[in-house]
Amino acid sequence: MATIGLSAALEQFHPNELLEHCRLAEQYGFRGVMAADHFQPWVPAQGHNAFVYSWMGALGVMTNHRFGPGVTCPSFRTHPAVIAQAAATLGAMFPGRFWLGLGSGELLNENVVGGVWPEPLVRFEMLQEATEIIQKLLSGKEARYRGRYFQMNKVRLWTLPEQPVPIYIAATGPQTLRWAGKTCDGLITPGAAPEKLRRILADFAAGAREAGKDPDKMPKLLQLHVSWAPTDEEALQNALNQWPNGGMNFPKQDIRSPEDFAAMAKLVRPEDFRGRVLISSDLDQHRAHLQQFIDLGFDEIYVHNVGRNQVEWIKAFGEAVLPNLRPCSTAS
Repeated sequence: MATIGLSAALEQFHPNELLEHCRLAEQYGFRGVMAADHFQPWVPAQGHNAFVYSWMGALGVMTNHRFGPGVTCPSFRTHPAVIAQAAATLGAMFPGRFWLGLGSGELLNENVVGGVWPEPLVRFEMLQEATEIIQKLLSGKEARYRGRYFQMNKVRLWTLPEQPVPIYIAATGPQTLRWAGKTCDGLITPGAAPEKLRRILADFAAGAREAGKDPDKMPKLLQLHVSWAPTDEEALQNALNQWPNGGMNFPKQDIRSPEDFAAMAKLVRPEDFRGRVLISSDLDQHRAHLQQFIDLGFDEIYVHNVGRNQVEWIKAFGEAVLPNLRPCSTAS
């Protein structure tokens, strides 16, 4: 049976409030948390930017969830050696519960350090180097690194986890997917049309098989944005006000500020969410929506209800949606 977890929007809620949401979600059958690593919110109306690594330490103490960042860019704000140190610490504190999600980043979060924002291919190459550094350090061996983008003097991590910290890569493009399957432990990808997700899973599987790994045994995580409320109109307004970025059907990695996103949000119309964010008051429709991704073969689905009605939504999903999900259909 797939794990259904909570996608924790640290860009949208005060960190203490979000911890309470995660505790409540655990009581209602959610198993796991994917925590957003943001330096800025998408739009000013969201209003928060808590530091995810501080917050995950508290999450580990207050709940029994498995958890990880969805996702950290280890290439700009923070040197990959420091990300490796943070991952090792959380892995040591919460054995078998912490996973490290990595991606190539977005200007919204990474421009805090200034400098040039490179093209996508360069960001991918930086992610490759950063991941190699993190893997070397998490092995516990002494390592140095001289790459095109990163340098690291000879060093080792002294506080190591009892169990290896798995590294999952956020990806949608064929090149990144094949590399992730070949060199890392699992996949993170956003919700999309089934035909696109089948292609994503196939590319990831091809990379895994190239390295002699069984892709069926590698975790495949989906982040899914939905908008549920007691009425369709309220669900729509929640999406338009709180998550207009969900209706922007174009790449967002090069947008600099929440104010820029807010300006673009004025152009978003209800129909722009179609196929991207399910907006509905019908809990059975939400159940069917999740079921299709389980049937595609995703092991873990982290759901973000985009409105501020988190307590109401957690209880509704826990009572009417999660108990009615089925294991992956063999017919699919």
